[in-house]
Amino acid sequence: MSVAAGPSFESRVHATLLGGALGDSLGYAVEFDSIGAIRARFGEGGLKTFGQLDGGTHFSDDTQMTLYTVDGLVEALEWANDGVAADEVACLWLAYLRWLATQEVAASPSAPVPQPRWIDLQDVLHQRRAPGNACLSGLATGEMGTAARPVNPDSKGCGTVMRSAPFGLVPHIAPEAVAKLSMDAASLTHGHPSARLSAAAFSLMIHNLVAGQELRDAAANALGHVEGLPLKAPELLDRLHDALRLSTEAPGLSPEEVTTALGEGWIAEEALAVGLYAVLSTAGGDPEEHFREAVAVAVNHSGDSDSTGSIAGNLLGAFYGERCLPADWMHALEAPDVIRGMAERLLAVTTG
Repeated sequence: MSVAAGPSFESRVHATLLGGALGDSLGYAVEFDSIGAIRARFGEGGLKTFGQLDGGTHFSDDTQMTLYTVDGLVEALEWANDGVAADEVACLWLAYLRWLATQEVAASPSAPVPQPRWIDLQDVLHQRRAPGNACLSGLATGEMGTAARPVNPDSKGCGTVMRSAPFGLVPHIAPEAVAKLSMDAASLTHGHPSARLSAAAFSLMIHNLVAGQELRDAAANALGHVEGLPLKAPELLDRLHDALRLSTEAPGLSPEEVTTALGEGWIAEEALAVGLYAVLSTAGGDPEEHFREAVAVAVNHSGDSDSTGSIAGNLLGAFYGERCLPADWMHALEAPDVIRGMAERLLAVTTG
């Protein structure tokens, strides 16, 4: 009996970025609303589709920073493909400084002035969409944070995890390299161990999914890897273990029960746990229906709905490829050509 082939690497890359942008966009519409306010506006079932929204939709800083993460990786890989050694984290720092400029925030005069690239010419990325304070303040210092001396050393906001899916999309590198790269990049803006390890756990989940692992296996294996790292964040491990357990034992939790058990998503480990629970608790059936249901669980709560929605969308895109992306949602998505443009640039330097 033949086994159906999984989605291509190209499809997974496109869908990871597009799926994250879809979850981000739906969640951004209710990011600062309580679940009571969401129900009052959209009915008892909450916000489940773009058709419920009046007017246009927008993605947030989550998608902006994810795309700038892609660009930093692309620049490092361009140098490498030309035979020139490049500091990947320095390239990411320069990319994030260019994102900072799109937010009309000045970096310290001590910061380098990066040369503009294609991504910087996209007007949609120059909109201010509720950027995180730690991302802004960390980059504005003009200091390149390192694992030994991260900026904002006590910050554990979700600004690291929501931008880290692209680290899992670089092929032919070991899990250890994925984890280190994502943690080092997190140190540019957030220093708390949970913020850095959440980025590692998330990018490892994406890495495992792209390699063909099943959803639950990809999450469990990423968690096992993080548990073995020297850096420790017990609260992250607890949240992820809870998400794995509850997705099996209690797949139908109410929004209130999700936030009680896993948090509201404003901090890194909570955002990852909520997004993961949303994906695992709705698994099964048609990929497109799974995507719709998971994102609805991820965004309908009193918390950081765009980040939890983005994480859920990234995970499902990496797992299913583009077949999970609802056509009507794609029609509503802002600037899909920019997102696909960045996916193509990543593919060009990794598979070209």
